[in-house]
Amino acid sequence: MALPTQFAYRTLKGIGVINADPVYEPLSGLGKPEGTFRCSAYSPCGRYYAWASHEAVTVIDASTGSALTTLPAPAVYELAFSPRGSFVITWERPSKDEEGNATKNLKVWRVIEEKSDDADKTPMGSFVQRSQSGWNLQYTGDEQYCARAVTNEVHFYQSDNLREVSSKLRAEGLTEFALSGGEKQSLAVFIPERKGQPAAVKVFNVPNFATVVSQKSFYKADKVQLKWNQLGTSLIVLAQTEVDKTGKSYYGETNLYLLSASGDFDSRLQLDKEGPIHDVTWSPNSKHFGVVYGYMPAKTTIFNTRAVATHSFPLAPRNTILFSPHGRFVLVAGFGNLAGQIDIYDGNKDYHKVTTIESGNPSVCEWSPDGVCILTATTSPRLRVDNGVRIWHVSGGLIYNEDLTELYEVTWRPASPDQYPLKDPFKAPTPHSSALAYLGRVKTPSKPAGAYRPPGARGQTTPLHFKREDEGGAAHISNGLSSSSYPVSEFGKPRRREVPGAEAAASSSSSSSPLPPGAAPGGGVSLTGVIDPDEGLSKTAMKNRKKREAKKAKEAIEKDHGNHEKNEAHPTHGGGIEHQDQVSKNHPGGSEQGGARPSRREKGDKESGKGGEMHHHHHVPPGSKRSNKNNKSNNNDRKDVSINDEGNEDDANMNGPSGGGGEEEGEAGEAGGGGAGEAGGNPSLGGSSGGSPEQKKVRSLLKKLRAIDDLKMRLAGGEKLEDTQMKKIHSEEGVRKELESIGWTG
Repeated sequence: MALPTQFAYRTLKGIGVINADPVYEPLSGLGKPEGTFRCSAYSPCGRYYAWASHEAVTVIDASTGSALTTLPAPAVYELAFSPRGSFVITWERPSKDEEGNATKNLKVWRVIEEKSDDADKTPMGSFVQRSQSGWNLQYTGDEQYCARAVTNEVHFYQSDNLREVSSKLRAEGLTEFALSGGEKQSLAVFIPERKGQPAAVKVFNVPNFATVVSQKSFYKADKVQLKWNQLGTSLIVLAQTEVDKTGKSYYGETNLYLLSASGDFDSRLQLDKEGPIHDVTWSPNSKHFGVVYGYMPAKTTIFNTRAVATHSFPLAPRNTILFSPHGRFVLVAGFGNLAGQIDIYDGNKDYHKVTTIESGNPSVCEWSPDGVCILTATTSPRLRVDNGVRIWHVSGGLIYNEDLTELYEVTWRPASPDQYPLKDPFKAPTPHSSALAYLGRVKTPSKPAGAYRPPGARGQTTPLHFKREDEGGAAHISNGLSSSSYPVSEFGKPRRREVPGAEAAASSSSSSSPLPPGAAPGGGVSLTGVIDPDEGLSKTAMKNRKKREAKKAKEAIEKDHGNHEKNEAHPTHGGGIEHQDQVSKNHPGGSEQGGARPSRREKGDKESGKGGEMHHHHHVPPGSKRSNKNNKSNNNDRKDVSINDEGNEDDANMNGPSGGGGEEEGEAGEAGGGGAGEAGGNPSLGGSSGGSPEQKKVRSLLKKLRAIDDLKMRLAGGEKLEDTQMKKIHSEEGVRKELESIGWTG
């Protein structure tokens, strides 16, 4: 019978080592260490487990729990073991001695020494290491050599003699290096861009650094991750920039490269979905690797060592991929700001999906050494609530749960997969009592209510452009344009400027092209040739544009007229009449027979019995304050009805075929005004500028009728109206009766 798997955790006030399936009980020989511990770690071989307190570092036998040694290393913040567990490396915070020199804070200790007195133990090597990033030494798999990076160099030491540099590799500007595993050791170094030269990754054989075995040069690389496969035959380079110059991402741009250690192959991976690279991981067999990439929902693809895609998984919101220790199962999950779903696929059955696990919000996810269990944990300080450890079976069931307070670290005990041969991985063990208790008190999640839908969209299917790509929606396209560019929809297609309530403009070949920044349909300068300014405009927009042009022309004439009067000193009565006649001839809306249209004030003066001579003697120029105030009052009183006394565009509408009433809102208002002002039509819409309360009520009721007509047209077109809009349609008869009671007969 194989030994049970084991995991260890570190909390705020203690250390725990648990023997997992099938017993799930604490390690008997350990007890329960209590105190404040800053870090802990297993040796890669799985024989030892160590933790650091304020006073010392304690190393125990992971199988029995008995203490093996205590290292006199206070204030340790990081610790790690060499590959075979012969050495333990500690890192302390940088400090200075009494003379102001930096102390050696990186120390290497032997785990097992001939000396029995722990107080007499001294490190076999020590260095000054200021940065906590990349603090550890890197060992070859056989522990013959170890290496550390210094300025522009990588120093190699014999593992049993750390006081002398055995050999060194010099590379100007290097920032990262990685030693491979396997029988034949290789060294990869990264040199970032300098003085216009591209970045480069170079591979050397250890300890022969005279010849570059393989290299790859590329731009857009401020930092990299170097990932060797277990055999040390191929290297993945994940390059990343701090800033994405295209503006598509806040987190920089990522690219992926593949190199062989022998130098016979190198390539950049061509990914078929735009977006960042979330994760990349080698399979334990060293023949395949998986990549999660692209904007959400992301794509996950398996590649071989020649960068050829062999399988792609369905699109989903995922950002993590992990292979099981035997290489049979693939875990694809979404953690961080995603929902915490874990998909399990069986590689022996053409990556058939086994199950999906709803894991909550874990920050740790690891395969067990036996390849049939998955450990998830929520840790501090990312989340200080719901901290704990859960173990899931590959078939999807929960088999162990332990809630902890301020959990900082948890990990499986390393072991070779050969110790746990796969027999029947889908035979689930009996769940532990803690898992049954947890499932009993956790409520089954209800069906999500979904996104908010406005009343007009309820009861209908979701449009495709609102669906995710993995749900059948349109693919997300990031164009990298700033907000100052022309309007662009969320999916990369330029959209026309829309005015709420206005009729849709007719589509044309010229209107389909994107507009320049700041330009609007129907205005500005065409970039595609000369086009008709009225093309593509609705009737209402054309009418309003003509009114604005007439108003501007009249204001220009009034301005010229005012300047002319200022230049004339004490104009005579005849001169004033002459000037008025000249203005009438030049007015845009005037004619040779009728001249300019008289204002309502002039009409009132004539009807009061004032003579023509007296009228012209007291005439107020159109550009004066008194005239402007009168016109402003008229416009405010007739805000709901489109009657414009300042322009003569209305005269044509009143006297033309549409003067008796039109379908457009503006024409309806002009019909009422024209009849009252000239033809003596319905008396309820008098021509006075102020308007009685009865007239204002008539205008309000007419406005309601126009709104009701618009709703009836929308209803006839098949549009779904709200309850309040239907009530407004049913109130039409009451509005008409109220008009009749007032005396309106239009």
